[in-house]
Amino acid sequence: MSTTTTPARAQKKKRPFYANFGFQVIAALVVGIALGLLARSLGASSEVSNPLSETLGTIGGSYVTLLRAAVVPLVFAAIVASISNLRRVQNAARLAGQTILWFAITAGIAVAIGITLGLVIQPGANAGDGLEEGTPSSQGSWVGFLTGLVPQNFLGLGVNGGLDDEGNFSGGISFNILQIIVVSIVVGLAALRAGRKAEPFLAFTESLLKVIQRVVWWIIRIAPLGTLGLIGNAVVQYGWEKLTSLVWFTVAVYAGLVLVLFVVYPLLAKAHGLSIRQFFSGVWPAVQLGFVSRSSLGTLPLTQRVTERNFGVPREYASFAVPFGSTTKMDGCAAIYPAIAAIFVAQFFDIQLSIIQYALIALVSIVGSAATAGTTGATVMLTLTLSTVGLPLEGVGLLLAIDPILDMGRTAVNVAGQAFVPTLVAKRERILDLDLYNAPREGMPFQDEDDDAPDAAAESGANAPDAQGRSAQEAAGSAHNTEQEPVGATTGTVPTTK
Repeated sequence: MSTTTTPARAQKKKRPFYANFGFQVIAALVVGIALGLLARSLGASSEVSNPLSETLGTIGGSYVTLLRAAVVPLVFAAIVASISNLRRVQNAARLAGQTILWFAITAGIAVAIGITLGLVIQPGANAGDGLEEGTPSSQGSWVGFLTGLVPQNFLGLGVNGGLDDEGNFSGGISFNILQIIVVSIVVGLAALRAGRKAEPFLAFTESLLKVIQRVVWWIIRIAPLGTLGLIGNAVVQYGWEKLTSLVWFTVAVYAGLVLVLFVVYPLLAKAHGLSIRQFFSGVWPAVQLGFVSRSSLGTLPLTQRVTERNFGVPREYASFAVPFGSTTKMDGCAAIYPAIAAIFVAQFFDIQLSIIQYALIALVSIVGSAATAGTTGATVMLTLTLSTVGLPLEGVGLLLAIDPILDMGRTAVNVAGQAFVPTLVAKRERILDLDLYNAPREGMPFQDEDDDAPDAAAESGANAPDAQGRSAQEAAGSAHNTEQEPVGATTGTVPTTK
C-alpha cells in the first residue's frame, strides 16, 4: 500500500497561484474595497443605499450568518466529544489550568501595552472637535455575568425581535456562547458518569462532529466571496472620513494591536521554540476572516480548524480551548481597547486617574471579558471598565463613530490569541504535533486538506482518512494516531489511563 500511495503523493501537482487560498482572500479584499468605493461614488453611504451596496451587504451578512449557524452545533458536539476523549488524558485538569493562566498572562501584557500607549500618545487630550457624548444602549456588569452563566434553555438559545404592526414576526434566533459551553460541559461530564450506557450517545456525537466539520469546511471554502461582501460593505458604511476627529485614538488602538499581534505573540512563540513564520502562515486565514467579519464567534469554526490542522494541537484539547477562548480570550476587545478608551475618556473630561484606578483598569481588562461573553463588539466591555473605575459612561458615545473600524483590528487580534494560546499550552505540555506545525501550508487554509477523503474511505475501509484529513497529516510527517489516541510532539502519545 505504502509503495503505491507515496509516489502518487510525490507526483501531486502544485496548485496554481490563483488556487491559493491566501491569494483568493487578498484578491477579494482588493475587489471588495474597489466595489465599496464604486458604490460610494454612486451615492451610497451609511444612510443611503443603492443596488451595489445592498448586494455587498447581503453577501457579507449572509456569509457571517452561515458561519454563526455552524457555531452552536459545532461547539456542542466538539466539547462533548472532547470531554469524552479527555478522559484518556491524565493531565486534563492541568491543561485547563494552564490555558486559563496563559489567557491571563497574555491579557496582562496586552493591557499593559494599552495603558502605556494611552499615557504616551494622550488620545483624549488630542481629540478633535465635534465629538458628542452619549449614554450607551447596553452595559456590562458582574451580576449580569453571573446570571448569564445559568442557561435559559437547553442550549442557551433565545429569540430577538417581535411582532410588527401587521402582526408578522421579525427577528431571529440568538445564543449565548458561554451558556452553550456550560451546557456542553455538563452533558459531556454526565455522559462520562453514565459509563458504557452512554457509548452510543458519544459515538453519535463524534459522528455528528465530523459531519459538522465537513459542512464548516465547505463554508470556509467560499470565504473569499464573503470577504468581498464584508469589506465592500464596510467601505460603504464607514469610509475613512470618520477617523479625522479621533485620529490619535485610532493610532493608539492600532499601535497596541500591532504590538500584540506582531511582537508579543511572535516573541512568546520564539521563546517556546516555535517558528514565527509558521505561526503567521498558519493563523493568517482566521485573522483575515476575523478582520473583515468583525466576529470572533463567526470565525470560531475556522479558528478551531487552523488550530488543529495548521498548528497540530490535539483535537481533544483544541475543541475545548478554542471555543472557551472565544468568550474569554479577547486581547483586542477586552484588554487593549478598554484600557486606551478608559484613559481617553479620563483625559477628555480632564479627570486625573490614580494608581488604584489604573490597577482597576488592568484587573477588569484581564478578568472582565468573561462578564461580556456572548455579546457583540467591545461597548459592553468598555462600560464595565468605565463603571468600575468611576468614569462617566457618556464617554462611550465619543467613540461610537469609529468603533466598526477599530473592531476589525480588535477581532483579528482576538482570533489570533484564541489560536495561539492553545498552541502555546500544547507545546509546553509536550502534546503539540511539531511535524504538523512545521509542515508547508501550500497556500490552503489548512495543511493538505484532502478533498477526496470520502472516495479514499470507500477504497481503503476503516483505515481510510477521515473528513479531518488524517492522510494529509501523515503525508506531512505527522505522528497522529487514530482518533482514540491523541498524539504528543515529543513522545508520540499523550499519557493515557486505559
